[in-house]
Amino acid sequence: MNRSLGVLLLSICVLTSAPLTAQEVHEYPWLDDIQENVTYSVHETANWFDNFFVDESKPPTETAHGSARIQLAWEPRTRDIMEFESRVRINWKLPNLKNHVDVVFSDYDEELEKAPVKAAQNDVIADQNRFNLALRWIGMHDEKSVWSHRVGVGRKLQPFARTRYSHIFDLQSGNFIRTEASAYYYTKDGLGTHLGLQYEHGLNERSVMRLDNNFYYREKTDDWFWQHGLYGMTQLSESSALICGLYVEGESKPNYQVSQYLVSSRWRRNALRSWLFFEVEPFVLWERDEGFSASYGVALRVEGFFGHP
Repeated sequence: MNRSLGVLLLSICVLTSAPLTAQEVHEYPWLDDIQENVTYSVHETANWFDNFFVDESKPPTETAHGSARIQLAWEPRTRDIMEFESRVRINWKLPNLKNHVDVVFSDYDEELEKAPVKAAQNDVIADQNRFNLALRWIGMHDEKSVWSHRVGVGRKLQPFARTRYSHIFDLQSGNFIRTEASAYYYTKDGLGTHLGLQYEHGLNERSVMRLDNNFYYREKTDDWFWQHGLYGMTQLSESSALICGLYVEGESKPNYQVSQYLVSSRWRRNALRSWLFFEVEPFVLWERDEGFSASYGVALRVEGFFGHP
């Protein structure tokens, strides 16, 4: 067991399937049309962006390209059966911008989506999930220490800047601690910070346990938003994984109180094509606004990866 399995299960987006058989290639050919058309659009947009930074005195050495992640979900639950959700994230690599600089577009803030369980997120996070378009710089002291900086627009078109630093401490084989700190400034919402601490323990070659702790300060409301979670993550096969978890979140005002409990089991399967993933996540939710009465639900998702990272 090493950290590579933990990274795979934490990101839960890099599972690969076995090569497609000849029969599978001929099944559902419209899937290949979707992949081709979306990939073409992503690359064309990357080239369009890159042309703004062309230095005509120098011959081009690389071609701009990009990748896209698109997720559609239906998350019906007791008292709310019409809960639909979508996620779009596009990353463009622009060689004319040089030195680890790329452009990121998303309709959510991925740095606020740390929990491996995804169902029934609090409105506090939903309020942050707005259009984001930013330039991103990434720097690495080594493979364990990463700096990243963003400048762009987001949250109802507010200009913003953000700096983030993360570091991984290896304890022993199959165990590590990951720390993260970030600070941002939005022109209307003001300052904000995030502090994160994750501990991961390897159980065997295919399973890990993870303890998550995240705290977010928001100047706009002058309070803290916090998340704690305990998860068991298992790679079932080369094309599927399972995450079972307990999750709690809350706020510091009017006092340090819980706003939501969640018990979830998330199964993810790579099928039909190497870039296509399906998820089923049954869950039980207890919310303060509903008097902590149990709400039962299941999240059904389909996710596609397009282009070249």
